[in-house]
Amino acid sequence: MTVLTKPRRAFPRRTFIAANAALLSVAVMRPSTLLAADTSLAALLRAYTGEAKVDVGRVRIQIATLVDNGNSVPIEVNVESPMTAADHVIGIAIFNEKNPEHSVAEFMLSPMNGRARVATRMRLAMTQKIIAVAKMQDGRCWMETVDVLVTLAACIEE
Repeated sequence: MTVLTKPRRAFPRRTFIAANAALLSVAVMRPSTLLAADTSLAALLRAYTGEAKVDVGRVRIQIATLVDNGNSVPIEVNVESPMTAADHVIGIAIFNEKNPEHSVAEFMLSPMNGRARVATRMRLAMTQKIIAVAKMQDGRCWMETVDVLVTLAACIEE
């Protein structure tokens, strides 16, 4: 006579539910720990540039100054540099003033890039300043700031 038994699960349902509840609690608690860290725009700029003095010039931001829809805004950053081994841009970072996340993008470059030019799209929560910072291989930093007027805002937390 053959007795049919219920197959034993390798991973019991209760263990699975408990593990998921633990992961969810960590995911919910993590944003509160992020608030404790200094994520202000000034702190992010200091973290990117280090102790280097940031000068205005050599960086050009190409972005529309009047944006109808902040959901997808094209931006291009150009830096005046010969991009030789002796004088080249090693990084370009884009920051914004009023989005929930101030850091938009960070790019690493080398003389092999040929030109110090990056382009991307970003979301804009509201009318604000956009800041682009370029780091040179000798430690100098250059920046430009542009004011952008947004008529239909995006990525606003309520």
